[in-house]
Amino acid sequence: MSPNKLETQKNQLLQFGKNHIALGLVKYFSNAPLGDGYKKYETWLNKLTNKGLNFSEIYKECVIASPCWMVFREDFDKCGGFNSSIYPEDYDLTFRFYKNKLICIPSQEILHYWRDYPERTSRNDVHYADSSFINIKLIHFLTIDYNNTKKLIIWGAGKKGKKIAQQLIEKKIPFDWICDNPKKIGKHIYNQLMLDYKTVDDYKNYQSIITVANSDFQKDIKKFLGKMNLLQGRDFFFFC
Repeated sequence: MSPNKLETQKNQLLQFGKNHIALGLVKYFSNAPLGDGYKKYETWLNKLTNKGLNFSEIYKECVIASPCWMVFREDFDKCGGFNSSIYPEDYDLTFRFYKNKLICIPSQEILHYWRDYPERTSRNDVHYADSSFINIKLIHFLTIDYNNTKKLIIWGAGKKGKKIAQQLIEKKIPFDWICDNPKKIGKHIYNQLMLDYKTVDDYKNYQSIITVANSDFQKDIKKFLGKMNLLQGRDFFFFC
């Protein structure tokens, strides 16, 4: 912790009141060189925290650093506290903060220094594998943001797209599946016809789960959907 971490977060809560989350910027450090993934996560997370926009990209990755937040006890209890039977448990709690409409207080100060080392649970435990994150994302999406009056579309046919498609099929939730890979368009995966992404022009009322991971492609997709007056967090959701 920075020496003033708890004091700073407590003062934020006293200033803004209940139904808020006090946060802080984070910085990774390690005895070994940090991987690009951790550097990108730190940059992305701090950019959101700087403006208090953490929940705007909640389906990408855990948007609240688990060792760097504070809430009033009443809000913690209202959201159900930690559930140790669900992993990653910090991401699950973050979704419940989001579901209960807690407000993130912007922060521009580094309050937590995050040590990385080879034995970290999040590096090694099976509960922190990509499949566990996808499970939590989809469960909470279907509970919080899914609108069953709209057509559901999966955009992307990579590993994550296939995992989500499998789960939707198991839950008997209908969806269309689009991609921009000419080798897959027109073929069937899990008996589901792969459609050209340009067919979204034909849809009038839909929500899209986007599983395309490439950041440049994500920018193009956001621009493409924005031209149709579609909003991130209402009409489309990035799941990676």
